[in-house]
Amino acid sequence: MNITAAMVKDLREMTGAGMMDCKKALVATDGDMDKAVDFLREKGLAGAEKKAGRIAAEGMVATAVSEDQKCAVVVEVNSETDFVAKNEKFQNYVAEVAAQLLNSDAADMDAFLEEKWALDASMTVKEKLSSMISVIGENMNIRRFERMCVEEGLIASYIHAGGKIGVLVKVESDCADGEILEMGRNVAMQCAALKPKFCTSKEVPADFLEKETEILKAQIENDPKEAAKPEKVKMGMIQGRINKELKEICLVDQVYVKAEDGKQTVSQYVQSVAKAKGCKAAVTAFLRFETGEGLQKREEDFAAEVAKQMGN
Repeated sequence: MNITAAMVKDLREMTGAGMMDCKKALVATDGDMDKAVDFLREKGLAGAEKKAGRIAAEGMVATAVSEDQKCAVVVEVNSETDFVAKNEKFQNYVAEVAAQLLNSDAADMDAFLEEKWALDASMTVKEKLSSMISVIGENMNIRRFERMCVEEGLIASYIHAGGKIGVLVKVESDCADGEILEMGRNVAMQCAALKPKFCTSKEVPADFLEKETEILKAQIENDPKEAAKPEKVKMGMIQGRINKELKEICLVDQVYVKAEDGKQTVSQYVQSVAKAKGCKAAVTAFLRFETGEGLQKREEDFAAEVAKQMGN
């Protein structure tokens, strides 16, 4: 396969590895980007986590929570430019979409788009979206949504940077009041800041752990000093590194960002609040949406575009 400069550039942005190392990785993996990332990690040339690529698509994330705090929804609506994302009409529209989703029983996006628009039953959600595209003058898309409910406890929400990130946190508790809600919001802020992959270590898939183990083994074997150590020692090193990684990617095991001693975990923080109130509480799930994650923005050479227009 022909390895292009663009492929090398993308891999470098994902991993932080050098240009030549990225090219070698792509050649060795026949241009497979995911395999190339693993190749670089095994050689110790990239971090344990793919670096977030450029958040390319614009728009915003919004949440809506029921009055009793038992159910909530998070939704992402995209626009072409950040200018439109800051437009009041666009922001009001996104809030209306979130409000409708909170009361909708649509199981997926297709079903939601076919619903009647709650504020004007003469049109569907899809038709309202088309209308907004005409009014605002940019292409828009209701990209995704998810709901979260709890039987005993509450749902806390947090919006960061005017809609760049939206988080919902499920708190199961027998005393769902203002202090428990504040605790939930603090944990939601933690989610926004530290981007956990899982809520607890019990949620981590076996294949994820197997893959990490294989990568760590390869790293050790590629280091002459570490490769010479006894097998038992090497396995202990691998387990230690995996345990460290789990504390970084599992929400309740992360160090709580507001901890005064710099050691208290999120789980310990939650328990301290519950104990002070004489009740039970546990964070059991979260949803985190970041605007544009996973989407690639179209890159344009401004000078080339001007020259093209002049040529026309």
